[in-house]
Amino acid sequence: MTRALAALLALLLAPPAWAAAPGTVTARYDTFRNGTLIAVVTENFEAKDGDYRISSETRAVGLFALFQRNPLNFVSSGRVTPTGLQPQRFEGKRGESDPRQVRGEFDWQAGRLEISHDGRSDNLALPPGTQDRLSILYQFMFLALEKAQRVEFPMTNGRKLDHYRYAVRSGVEIDTPLGRLATLHLVKQHRPDESGAEVWLSPRHRYLPVKLLVVEEDGTRYDQVITGLEIRP
Repeated sequence: MTRALAALLALLLAPPAWAAAPGTVTARYDTFRNGTLIAVVTENFEAKDGDYRISSETRAVGLFALFQRNPLNFVSSGRVTPTGLQPQRFEGKRGESDPRQVRGEFDWQAGRLEISHDGRSDNLALPPGTQDRLSILYQFMFLALEKAQRVEFPMTNGRKLDHYRYAVRSGVEIDTPLGRLATLHLVKQHRPDESGAEVWLSPRHRYLPVKLLVVEEDGTRYDQVITGLEIRP
């Protein structure tokens, strides 16, 4: 680990995670494709006895429900450590027979990540601090991002493992169904031929995401906006 990376990690690490983690979080989001409501997302986070579990269910609505009847479910589970969430298992699927289901198994002791997708498996080196596509959204609770100008992390979606870099800007106000909120605005640093992504975190709500944006390479825009949030100790 380089001195620069070590310094960045020291800057980002918050107080012990078990002291910072809420007992439960329930979040609800509306998802839009190019401005049209297509789905509703319900997520549940629970931390207990040093373990965590996050579940996410996406249900299509309106005309889209006619073509996609089965909800998309993601689950991330693992440990709560002094540096935040440490995933041990991740999976995503639309039912047990879904041929596109994905899975990630994190072997931290051996330093290996096994990902399974499309009927095949890959065994990869597991970098320190790796998150999955669900745990990362709750890992922000454990990072002192108000002190940072950028944040970096390895992340897997069950199909691949990539390194992500986001620029951080504080004091960005946005309107949401929860009211007007001051946020930390994270913008993915990417090449022109890659998809873009932005995340708005609410310091008032334990640095949880209140808005997300993904812009695909073809210009298709997906917005996810919070509609309800309950946080319990």
